[in-house]
Amino acid sequence: MPPKKRNCAAVKSAPADKKENPEFSVKKHRDKDADFLVLCKSLRVTDTVCDRAWTLWKAVQESMDDAPDMQRRLWGACLYVTVTDLDVASFTVTQIQKAVDLNLKQFLDLVKKLDVNVDTISTQVNSVLTRLEKKYDVTLALYQRFTKISKNIFNVGSDGKEKETIENIWTMFLLAKGRVLQMEDDLVISFQLLLCVLEFFIKRCSPGLLQPLYQSAINKAPSPPTRTSRRSLSKAKSRPPEPELDVQLLETLCKDNDCNMEEVRNVYQTSFSAFLESVDISRSQDLPQASDLNMQYEEHYLKSRDFDGRLFLDGDETLLSPKIEMMQVERTPKKNNLEEEVIIPPQTPVRAAMNSIQQLRVDLTSSGDQPSANLAMYFKNCTVDPTEEVLNRVETLGQLFGQRFAQAVGPRCVILGKQRFTLGVCLYYRVMESMLKSEEKRLSVQNFSKLLNDSTFHTSLLACSLEVVMATYEGSTFKSGGYNHGSNADSAEMDLCFPWILDVFKLSAFDFYKVIESFIKADPSLRKDIVKHLESCEHLIMETIAWRTDSPLFELLRQAQGEGPAEQVEAPATFNQPLQHNHTAADLYLSPIRPSHYPVAPPEFPTVHSSQPASQVSAQPASQATSQVSAQPASQAASQTSQVSAQPASQAASLTPRHPRSNSLSLFYKKLYRLAYMRLKMLCSYLLSSHPELEPIMWTLFQHTLQHEYELMKDRHLDQLMMSAMYAICKVKNVDLRFKTIVTAYKNMPNTHQETFKHVLITEGHYDSIIVFYNQVFMQKLKTNILQYASTRPPTLSPIPQIPRSPYNKFPSSPLRVPGSNNVYISPMKSPRISPGIMTPRSKMLVSIGESFGLSNRFQKINQMVSSGERSFKRILDLGASPKPLKRLRFDMEGQDEADGSKTGGDSTMIQKLAEISSTRSRMQEQKMKEDAESRKE
Repeated sequence: MPPKKRNCAAVKSAPADKKENPEFSVKKHRDKDADFLVLCKSLRVTDTVCDRAWTLWKAVQESMDDAPDMQRRLWGACLYVTVTDLDVASFTVTQIQKAVDLNLKQFLDLVKKLDVNVDTISTQVNSVLTRLEKKYDVTLALYQRFTKISKNIFNVGSDGKEKETIENIWTMFLLAKGRVLQMEDDLVISFQLLLCVLEFFIKRCSPGLLQPLYQSAINKAPSPPTRTSRRSLSKAKSRPPEPELDVQLLETLCKDNDCNMEEVRNVYQTSFSAFLESVDISRSQDLPQASDLNMQYEEHYLKSRDFDGRLFLDGDETLLSPKIEMMQVERTPKKNNLEEEVIIPPQTPVRAAMNSIQQLRVDLTSSGDQPSANLAMYFKNCTVDPTEEVLNRVETLGQLFGQRFAQAVGPRCVILGKQRFTLGVCLYYRVMESMLKSEEKRLSVQNFSKLLNDSTFHTSLLACSLEVVMATYEGSTFKSGGYNHGSNADSAEMDLCFPWILDVFKLSAFDFYKVIESFIKADPSLRKDIVKHLESCEHLIMETIAWRTDSPLFELLRQAQGEGPAEQVEAPATFNQPLQHNHTAADLYLSPIRPSHYPVAPPEFPTVHSSQPASQVSAQPASQATSQVSAQPASQAASQTSQVSAQPASQAASLTPRHPRSNSLSLFYKKLYRLAYMRLKMLCSYLLSSHPELEPIMWTLFQHTLQHEYELMKDRHLDQLMMSAMYAICKVKNVDLRFKTIVTAYKNMPNTHQETFKHVLITEGHYDSIIVFYNQVFMQKLKTNILQYASTRPPTLSPIPQIPRSPYNKFPSSPLRVPGSNNVYISPMKSPRISPGIMTPRSKMLVSIGESFGLSNRFQKINQMVSSGERSFKRILDLGASPKPLKRLRFDMEGQDEADGSKTGGDSTMIQKLAEISSTRSRMQEQKMKEDAESRKE
């Protein structure tokens, strides 16, 4: 049994920082609450930690809810933030949880609530919280899966031997995971390691303790060497033999858990064998002692200052949520008819991950890790055969990938990295062949020498293939959000999520974005969540990663600006035109570097009144063109390489011939403008529903900044300019909207990160909050332009971009909703080898056309569902209640507003405006209904 002492609240703590003060002195803190000092003493914190935590508590006290027992819990949260910021060893997460009586999720939520100021929770604390939450989620999912596996392996006996064995297995797994993996939140490798630990224990258990399936697996395996044979073997060799892997047993475990045998074998032979050596039990045929395992894990747990994973075994409230929540992810839909019931394994996080990996492997079974005969023919048809260069590049990048993978996951995980790289190579060749077939059909040519000898194209295509593989294994979520600076540098190095692959290959995000759309079109077998992940990668590139200092995007923009004062990357007049998704990767990679030449003198550009549709315009003198945000020729629409924009007949004779334009830059800015406007519109609908006239004005300033002041985006985020433009227009229009309210609302938007408003580049190497960026950078750069909106002759308003439906949702791989029903979808089977039992979504009724599915009346029931289905409309973003303005912010101290020091009359006006948001819900639902109606017409 694990030692019961671990349940005690902070009795035995990690060693305190002896350099400061090993003995906590109550006399030095007589100005503080006595109960707070008792808590500090029980957790053995230093005097410095006590002082800083108390200062933090006093700073946030006014903004926190005054509820019973809340004060002590907030003290605990302040102490945790302080020790994390100072990086001192005082107590573990479990110890502070028990001291304030909160489970892990509740405690993490409470710590996040302390962020009443953009500086309260530092990026370092936020990074630790994110890692801790992810590790907990992974460990919880593994424990839930472990309990199910154990029931299938062990017999329940009266002597309690089975329970003791299970506890030892779990403790040994926690110890192995902590020592072997640098990334303890890697679900797949952790689960594979768990199977290795199970194999180690099962083959050492008595047969009576095992279920028949595993008794059979043990009986078929060769018997372990006897004492005599081991003695004679030791005489022959100076070193005893390594423990042999029970292949039959491991194969049974893998088959029973939908896990790849080869991957688990590699984890065993590299990482797990090394762990057995480190704990000196690799050559023993006996089960390890529980006391030894607990002692070693206790040491690891105290050193990591993390949560105690053994408490899962005790059902401890600090880790486990209520049973209803615990079982929520394991619930299987019930069938109405027992005779129709199909046994479908519960879709737990572990099983979902294993199924996704299995499906990826099945899809790539027919694709080799060498160019196919068809692809080889394309290579030979080139003027310069790229075959040798392609193969050499793959080998070189494969070695680099394996090294960086091992650095991130663990030094003994090189083979695992090579396995994933091999899958990526298979996908790389398959998608490349599909792309070339499509280009051949489109252009009626077979010689693609220029494209196939482009190193950037190949590197980008391989990187995209590997991103698909990595997202399948790791899950399609961003943890760093593209940030890799300051205190997050180390954690970003251990984060395999995008954009990790770009850093590995030294590939620019702007080059990578060129291949994404063509990649998705070329591989219709991609799962919907992977398609969504690649779309999110594209958004992340446009928001921030493409704007890094060394990005080739800036050189293209400088060249575009150098063409003349009327030159621009994308004409505003094209904003309200549909976005044509007809650019292929070949167009973008072979696109000329220099954009086209435009006429120097722009003609008159009409003014768009905010109270009128974009098509209803009135003339404005051309003399104002120099001061207008978007006073550009309406004829400067984006074109393909050989296309020339239409011009009035009177001007055609005076124009100089145009050079081919950069398609890659043009398409990038088209997508950028639409993404930027979509995010601005979302934030405006959240905050300014009572001032709809401000949205086009804000968009005009925002668009002007992206087009003419793009240097402001360097090493920054798109949303930083968006929030600054919103605040600037509110100031000049005398609308009471403070920056802290904008930040509060922004935090509730999807795909946002706290670093966006906490960690903004001010000058080279110096970062501060977004309000400092606004005052010292944004306003200084755009002050003249901003003030024009307060005049009687404001700048021309930019047309509103048309927001099309995502092109990625129209591909055959996405399930299509049956018209007239919200709960019936159809999609093509990706592979006949995939059983409906492991397909998604988990529905009440899953029918695979062409396969036996049971009774014929299922179709009748489907028809009934379609006919009588009630429509229910849900908003993708549930905005919830109106955002509660933060009570204290560093840039709103002493009753002063942020930018100009003007006094405010309190929050009442803004609260009243925010309360009006609820009235827009019905309008949002109506808009959703219109969109659905349009989709049905399509």
